[in-house]
Amino acid sequence: MSILTEGKLEEELEGFLKGFTDKAGRLKYREEALKAVLSRKTSIVVDFEDLLTYDRDIADLLLSEPDLVQRPFDRAAYRLFSVVNPQLTAELPPGRFKVRIKNLPDRIPLRAVSSANLDRLIAVAGMVVRTSEVKPLLVEAAWRCPRGHITREPQRAFSLKLPRRCSECEETRQFELDKRASFFTDYQIARLQELPEELPPGQLPQSLDVYLTGDIVNSARPGDRVVVVGINRAEPESAQGRPLSIFKSRLEGVYVEVLGKEEERLEITEEDEARFKKLVQQPDAFQRLVASVAPAVHGYTLIKEALLLQVVSAPQRILSDGTTLRGDINILLVGDPGTAKSELLKYMARLAPRGLYTTGRGSTAAGLTAAVVKEKGGMMMLEAGALVLADQGLACIDEFDKMRPEDRQVLHEVMEQNSVSVAKGGIVATLNARTSIVAAANPVFGKYDPYRNIYENVAIPVPLLTRFDLIFVIRDVPERSRDEEVARHVIELHRRRDFPVEPPLDFEFLRKFVAYAKRMEPELTKEAEQRILDYYVKLRSMGSEALITITPRQLESLIRLSTARARLLLKPKVTLEDVDEAIRLFDYMLQSVAMDVKTGRVDLGVLHGRPLSLRTVLTTGLDIFKRLEGERREPVDARVFIEELMKATGISREEAERALANMVKSGMVFEAAPGKYRRI
Repeated sequence: MSILTEGKLEEELEGFLKGFTDKAGRLKYREEALKAVLSRKTSIVVDFEDLLTYDRDIADLLLSEPDLVQRPFDRAAYRLFSVVNPQLTAELPPGRFKVRIKNLPDRIPLRAVSSANLDRLIAVAGMVVRTSEVKPLLVEAAWRCPRGHITREPQRAFSLKLPRRCSECEETRQFELDKRASFFTDYQIARLQELPEELPPGQLPQSLDVYLTGDIVNSARPGDRVVVVGINRAEPESAQGRPLSIFKSRLEGVYVEVLGKEEERLEITEEDEARFKKLVQQPDAFQRLVASVAPAVHGYTLIKEALLLQVVSAPQRILSDGTTLRGDINILLVGDPGTAKSELLKYMARLAPRGLYTTGRGSTAAGLTAAVVKEKGGMMMLEAGALVLADQGLACIDEFDKMRPEDRQVLHEVMEQNSVSVAKGGIVATLNARTSIVAAANPVFGKYDPYRNIYENVAIPVPLLTRFDLIFVIRDVPERSRDEEVARHVIELHRRRDFPVEPPLDFEFLRKFVAYAKRMEPELTKEAEQRILDYYVKLRSMGSEALITITPRQLESLIRLSTARARLLLKPKVTLEDVDEAIRLFDYMLQSVAMDVKTGRVDLGVLHGRPLSLRTVLTTGLDIFKRLEGERREPVDARVFIEELMKATGISREEAERALANMVKSGMVFEAAPGKYRRI
């Protein structure tokens, strides 16, 4: 390549911007400049592929020597803008206009950014985990001497650079910064972290700071997956105020592309699409899909079906006034130790196009949602937690019962509103957390007690319990034939080091299929709507006025499950078959979880922590308490109250003691002295 002077380079780049035509024959960058002027932008985005087509030598030079090309490119953009709008360019000097490069041919893995890439233009894909507040950055300082003369000094480092002497007089000291005459731009730091699917097994994720300036600040929020085009710089580190010979990499951001809703990293070809469509045309397609889920775990067909529907979920609906209808499905697994709950969760985290696995004991409220972190320089940064990073994906939380209550409280907003609100350290923000949650918990008594209701078996607050669309109880009950099947399955796994029965569909195919199915937007048919309506009205009419049967929250769950099944089978409409399958799952949950063990009747009050039988006992207990305390409201002895409650209701002493504990927990009474209670 012949050596180009800076002036010649500027002429070539100006010719490219003014004369490049796309396939449609339009002057692409003249039109882009006009749009930028109308929207009051001072930058233009150039596709690297266009520059490569126009002049390969300049394109290669831009990659290897971006500092050499960037300034002439910016000046060429200024001349283009001056043609489109002479008035605007007359108001602003040339240094205010920027060219931003996108669509570089190669993306470098974040882990591969090294000294070999220093001062080169590179593209790096990653996940934004932190963003700082936006601050003004001094680009060109106007220094005023004691006589009032202005000397302009470009600023390239983060420390202020003073002029050696005044441009008009010989003053060399006592300069004062004139902020109004200086030029500032917006400045922000974003921290990129490796994408989970790119992380090598057993390695800690690496991160890289990106410095954003100008109109690309706030272009990405924590949790977003982005491709950043920038210049790799080496920044010296310091210890106790002294610079070291060790440098750290930072990326000087040129362009930020936020990856859209499509499932990244999964390339779905036309051949794949043809295989997907051929599969769903087969009559046993649904059974084959379910049979391919977690083949290392024996049995649990219904639970695997629910988990497969969850990973596909229903599309989110946004109403005209901004109200969102949640499409994500939340599932809770409550089971005895050793029933493969963790294995199911880890498999689903791998299967989901954007899956994340964490445990309750190792998660804090800030780690799940978002935290405000203070950097060394005093800058406040917003750091995304696990649920924000799993946006539009699946979050698997194991050991859910081991979480501290204050950490678990943050899940309420995520599970119903699909967002995380933060107001800390002067940063007020709402982050997207459109994620499905599958949680696994152990019973409080070690093993699940079938003679106790669900809220007594798990240490999970009732308001959180009601936010799960489906709850499954996995019990470890000895049964010879089933035990033999499980034992043979496990032994075969270890002996063959492969699945005893080959799954109908391999893992990679199933993962691609799920990513493809999530693109579907099925609509409810009239027949499906009527079937859901009939089922809802039927359950509502079953109970008495005091019995909680089904609520609109469960109605929405039915719609989500039906839509997810239609989506899984790539159907444009939700049919009766989809609704019937959703009702079958829901009926199974009602029979196993929402059954009041005292009466044997389905009562959703069980999930609300107050089945009708308990509410009856509490009402009777309150009447007895009022009678025992008398008109003078004397403290009531616990032993006397328990005896009276046993006589009136016929319950056991243990149940009567539990009823008294529930009255204290509900705020009806309090312990005024040991063994003595008063009514609030």
